[in-house]
Amino acid sequence: MNTLTVGDNAPLFELADQHGNLVKLADTLKENKQALVYFYPKAMTPGCTVQAQNLRDAKSELDALNVSVFGISPDEVKRLDKFCLRDELNFTLLSDIDHKVADDFGVWGLKKFMGREYDGIHRLSFLVGTDGKIAHVFNKFKTKDHHQVVLDVLAELKV
Repeated sequence: MNTLTVGDNAPLFELADQHGNLVKLADTLKENKQALVYFYPKAMTPGCTVQAQNLRDAKSELDALNVSVFGISPDEVKRLDKFCLRDELNFTLLSDIDHKVADDFGVWGLKKFMGREYDGIHRLSFLVGTDGKIAHVFNKFKTKDHHQVVLDVLAELKV
């Protein structure tokens, strides 16, 4: 795993959202918006649900800071749509079935759980500045606190 770091160019991904529409990071940057790109292992699991619900509840604060939220997982579009409907999510979820974007960001790799090893997404988030560069990497947080860690960093960066 070769995870992107601050100052690296963010991969300008194009992925299907929860409705099957193509979403391009470049379009968000053209609107002079920052992007919070967060990677999570699987829709509708306990940790991923708490993380998404808290981002949902913090959306007005993130909007005020000119930050668009993109959650990326290897789930299929249909599952993402179900997740959005079930939890009334108000931001974009993206399907990275072949984990190419996860590879590009350096968050796909070997994981260990209960003595078992497997490849999967590591739970990391990236703040992408309007210039397309990584402004911050969020790699130390609990799912229930992720939204507050993001808001605190945004306040520090005075974005």
